[in-house]
Amino acid sequence: MKLSCGTSFAFLVLFLFAAQSVHVYAGSFHKDVQIHWGDGRGKVRDRDGKLLSLSLDKSSGSGFQSHQEFLYGKAEVQMKLVPGNSAGTVTTFYLKSPGTTWDEIDFEFLGNISGHPYTLHTNVYTKGSGDKEQQFHLWFDPTVNFHTYCITWNPQRIIFTVDGIPIREFKNSVSRGVPFPTSQPMRLYASLWEAEHWATRGGLEKTDWSKAPFTAFYRNYNVDGCVWANGKSSCPANSPWFTQQLDSNSQTRMKALQSKYMVYNYCADKNRFPRGVPAECS
Repeated sequence: MKLSCGTSFAFLVLFLFAAQSVHVYAGSFHKDVQIHWGDGRGKVRDRDGKLLSLSLDKSSGSGFQSHQEFLYGKAEVQMKLVPGNSAGTVTTFYLKSPGTTWDEIDFEFLGNISGHPYTLHTNVYTKGSGDKEQQFHLWFDPTVNFHTYCITWNPQRIIFTVDGIPIREFKNSVSRGVPFPTSQPMRLYASLWEAEHWATRGGLEKTDWSKAPFTAFYRNYNVDGCVWANGKSSCPANSPWFTQQLDSNSQTRMKALQSKYMVYNYCADKNRFPRGVPAECS
């Protein structure tokens, strides 16, 4: 069956440090995406279009984008990140609309020095405004095996999951004056690029270019969404993700994971918000 981003697992799965076995039906990198920058540094690795690599050297990174735009959907991919000393690198999987007042939903993986954990950076932008960061240390080594990362975006909420486990939920709180992406279609993007001025320990750890090229792998790419064309969207019939929410067990699992692995939460940053945290945080 197709993976559901909110698939229920036993509570113990939160604390497993081994790779999870998650099944997905995959699209084709040949048919569904375009490697739109990198001058040959992005490559589809097999005839069936199931495996793609992105590379970064001192001259350039690389990236791909979906051919189609979506207004709501579920996007997932399996990734194996840059191994070893990856300080200063950023590997991404995200949704984004064009223009200067864009919407965006981010998975960004901030590289590390050897022996230190990757930081998973999540953010949501609406009409060009973000500042809704939550960061996590992954509970496994994301460079050894492939792991599944999923964004579910529907009119009520955005759910981020890792190996089927919810790590973050951003609810539609427009009624409280909080912007939420509801009107701008987005493409799916992925990239590997250099950001040594901020990516690792706030820029203290620089990229070791003697380790280049840095390479990350993507496989089993799949988007099930409302395709945007000719000014309107067309949604798949009976898509469970369109009304998906987290039940009480999923909420409990998510909060337990956040308490153990979250390393930054904008909602708890009183220095950043001395007059009170944003409305969606309460």
